[in-house]
Amino acid sequence: MVDHTVSSFDDELQGLRSAIMEMGGIAEKMLLDATTALVRRDVNQAQAVVAMDDRLDDLQRQIEERAILTIAKRQPLAVDLREVISAIRIASDIERIGDMAKNIGKRTLAVSGQFEPQKVVLGVNRMSELVQAQLKDALDAYTQGNLEAAMDVWERDEATDALYTSLFRELLTYMMEDPRNISFCTHLLFCAKNVERIGDHTTNIAETVHYLVKGEPLTAERPKKDRTSLEHVEHTGK
Repeated sequence: MVDHTVSSFDDELQGLRSAIMEMGGIAEKMLLDATTALVRRDVNQAQAVVAMDDRLDDLQRQIEERAILTIAKRQPLAVDLREVISAIRIASDIERIGDMAKNIGKRTLAVSGQFEPQKVVLGVNRMSELVQAQLKDALDAYTQGNLEAAMDVWERDEATDALYTSLFRELLTYMMEDPRNISFCTHLLFCAKNVERIGDHTTNIAETVHYLVKGEPLTAERPKKDRTSLEHVEHTGK
């Protein structure tokens, strides 16, 4: 990061970075706890995840306000402006990650006491482990300004999409085999989709790191293997 002759400007930029990392830490915990609550059917832990989202929302608002104030006061150019803009973008992605984790917590509350095929719950857990690693690495890449690490996160999203597609098909099979599975598997589909969307937001963060470091957006087509939107088309022949 660039040092400035006005030390208060450095302090403002460091304050933005620190707030981003606080947000990231909360989001990481929310995703881990939400997944653990789902696997263990822990209602109390699920409720705690839902409650954590308020802090994340507050931090995002603070970051946006501080970033706008910094632009107004400092009128930054080049890398300084990119850093302020990147903070706004990443804060927005982390806030959405918190929303997705909160949704998983709510789904856990909804399925409490229902019949469950445990195998598919563990499939969601496996997806979450992949995405938790992506999130951690994306945040580390931002902190370190590490373009190579950011691009590694960007490329790994393909594996998450492939796992989601496989789990989607497995859940449909369970629902067709036993009507008792329909309610639980429907909730689990939403949980899996939330995890997949968190993976997308970590990829957004990686792309923002590319913009921060290189000074230009990443124009390459994002690798995707989520084919669930094509399932209906393929099966009906339309």
